[in-house]
Amino acid sequence: MPTKKDSKGGLQDVVATTSAICDLDGDRGMLSYCGYDISDLATGATFEEVCYLLWHRRLPTRSELGDLQSQFSAATPLPEQILRIMRSLPPGDGMDALRTLTSALAHYDREAGDTSAPAQYRKAIRLTAKISTIVATWGRLQISGGPIAPDPALGHAANFLYMLTGQRPTTRATRAFDIALILHADHELNASTFAGRVTAATLSDIYSATVAAIGALKGPLHGGANAAVMRLLLEIGEDASNEQIDQAIKSKLNKKEKIPGFGHRVYRTEDPRATHLRQMSKELGEESGHPGWFSVSERIEALVKEEKNLNANVDFYSASTYHALGISIDLFVPIFAVSRISGWTAHILEQYGNNRLIRPRAEYIGPEYPQQFVELSQR
Repeated sequence: MPTKKDSKGGLQDVVATTSAICDLDGDRGMLSYCGYDISDLATGATFEEVCYLLWHRRLPTRSELGDLQSQFSAATPLPEQILRIMRSLPPGDGMDALRTLTSALAHYDREAGDTSAPAQYRKAIRLTAKISTIVATWGRLQISGGPIAPDPALGHAANFLYMLTGQRPTTRATRAFDIALILHADHELNASTFAGRVTAATLSDIYSATVAAIGALKGPLHGGANAAVMRLLLEIGEDASNEQIDQAIKSKLNKKEKIPGFGHRVYRTEDPRATHLRQMSKELGEESGHPGWFSVSERIEALVKEEKNLNANVDFYSASTYHALGISIDLFVPIFAVSRISGWTAHILEQYGNNRLIRPRAEYIGPEYPQQFVELSQR
């Protein structure tokens, strides 16, 4: 196993494990799932197909996809006990609710303690289905709406939008959200995935490992950038002129403020996921009658590129995309989890399949040894 000392901090470029799930090349702007280029998957696959790919390392046949869709459909409804817990929670951060409710799901899973590979796989399917329902239902409750039962005739992306809004989404909206789920499904050994794998490596259960991942995703340095992007857009305004946009962004740059949605820890070129989200933002903005959000985003992107030579990442255009779909900013990060649960569970299952406790070392930089111990009365 190749390793290196982390001279930059944050374990940057340190190889911590091997994996057959996701590969990325930051210099070339390349991202692939199990060898399939992300652009091919975004344009040709569905989220359900990508889930199967991440879990099995190959794309499903038509019958295998049908079986998975049936399993998703059966697993999407929430136990009544989870709905009662959800109603008892105070209004607030959706990630807090998701963390609590995902943990609670384990209490109502008859296979929670079954560590066999088939049972773990079935739990991965249930988690992926139910986290979607949790987030959509939480979104409904936050606007004083009642829960909407999932429609077994709808696919994963369409069902989420239906449970959230109460309206059957358009074909374009469904496809756009499906692509967003595909683009966010996995991204190698990011912070939340690593947290999930570390927990799974102790042979803790899949629910605990998922809760650990959710906790890491909640952090603003990981999952919160697209919400920050949308708040920036709202601050500037949909109808802002180019001069107003330039003034707002240059003012922030002059104050050494970071513009959210730009730059990446790994990519040195454009994030390949941003390419698709840019087009989706444009199309959905036009369909919704609010093309201004895309126009403002496009101007900001050009200015930041010119001033700081930074590329837009996956978060930048996902903000205006989700906004065009009628999704509240408070749900942006939980929706990240709706997609990333597929990758989390794929990595957790991979960890279980070839496990070794993840126990890195730290370079000690404290006081020199040995320190002279002084009795309490003499200090």
